[in-house]
Amino acid sequence: MKLLVAGADRVDAGKTTFTVGLLERTGAVGFKPRAGNDHWFHHDDFRHAVEQGRLFGKDARRLADASPGDVEPEAINPVHRFWQPSPGSGTGLLGQADREFVIDRVAENYVVNDTVEVPETAREHLPLDDAVRIDSLQEFNEVMEQLHLVALEGILRRIREQDRAVVESYGNVARPLQEYEPDAVAVVEPARARVYEGDRFVKACSVASGGPKEGKLEERVPAVVELVDAVETMRLPALSSAEREDPASVADAYGHAYDSLLDAAATA
Repeated sequence: MKLLVAGADRVDAGKTTFTVGLLERTGAVGFKPRAGNDHWFHHDDFRHAVEQGRLFGKDARRLADASPGDVEPEAINPVHRFWQPSPGSGTGLLGQADREFVIDRVAENYVVNDTVEVPETAREHLPLDDAVRIDSLQEFNEVMEQLHLVALEGILRRIREQDRAVVESYGNVARPLQEYEPDAVAVVEPARARVYEGDRFVKACSVASGGPKEGKLEERVPAVVELVDAVETMRLPALSSAEREDPASVADAYGHAYDSLLDAAATA
């Protein structure tokens, strides 16, 4: 059984809380192929990882903790991007107007943006002496082909080997792995979840991207869900901070949504 959790909102859709409860319900292994955090908005999470000489985010840690067995965040999250705010004009190396890419962890490798200043904490604690350093988009594209794509292909193989796997996407990207074909999909946003048949959702992704010859790298959830009908739409109750941190409480509160998602997967 392979499931996908995507978010309708770019931030704070509730994907990770929904996924943690789903892992508790199913006993599946959770995966977060791509993730990221920001030096300003997620500073505590950044320091928690970096002071251990590591780079991962809170979402990957929560999924790892909720998965069966002894799972490390890096094992389920091969690509993690560290950003920092970039006030003023200009779009930076990756075309972002308000933030700049600083470091990527790609499996056990690090890629550093040499056009920005790396925070002292990262320089002090992370093993960056042997990092790949880039200063142009062309160089970065070449590195992504050599490192990022290989790491993502590797995690896709691991996901396929699992009897039960739940993949959480990032932002409002419909699929974090282009070749991933889930049995069923949950699209989550504040107060609502929509369930889709996996094959129909994947087909809608292909249509939204314009097909393999014209395709975009990433399809966004709003464009995809316009093209496919949900099996069911249900309300999600608001949860306290304590409830969100307890997988069993989430599994209980969202049980009706999980029932619908697992029913859709069973018919795949």
